[in-house]
Amino acid sequence: MSPKRAAQLLRLTSAGTVLFGLMLVLAPHSPLKPAGLIFVDLAFLPLDRTQDMDNEVAQLMMAISGGLLCGLGVLIWQITTRLFLQNPTLARRILIPALLAWYLPDSLGSMLSGAGFNVVMNTVFLAMFMVSTAAQRPCIAFRGTV
Repeated sequence: MSPKRAAQLLRLTSAGTVLFGLMLVLAPHSPLKPAGLIFVDLAFLPLDRTQDMDNEVAQLMMAISGGLLCGLGVLIWQITTRLFLQNPTLARRILIPALLAWYLPDSLGSMLSGAGFNVVMNTVFLAMFMVSTAAQRPCIAFRGTV
């Protein structure tokens, strides 16, 4: 993957992360509620519509987690647009630990709370970020031929 293509994929994934975070924040209080309910129902498989967001604790946790996802998405966007192409090694050294610092506790907490499918959803997001972050490094076998 070319560095430019990797940066585009990182920006797209970052924007998706920001939008998903905003959806989590707003869902309990807006017409986005069905989307939020689908997410929590999916996280707590099976799809049985037994989860809700009507209590203040759930709404607070959605606000906090959604806000943190927005912040993570903006941070990755900034690193991608301001650093990634100029200094990819430094960008990777910043991004990979930050992504793992989100992924590992989020996934552990999801498992402990019975929301095991959230680990699968987290893994999809992590894979999109990591593929873009790692894949922009030129492949040694193809140096000089591309």
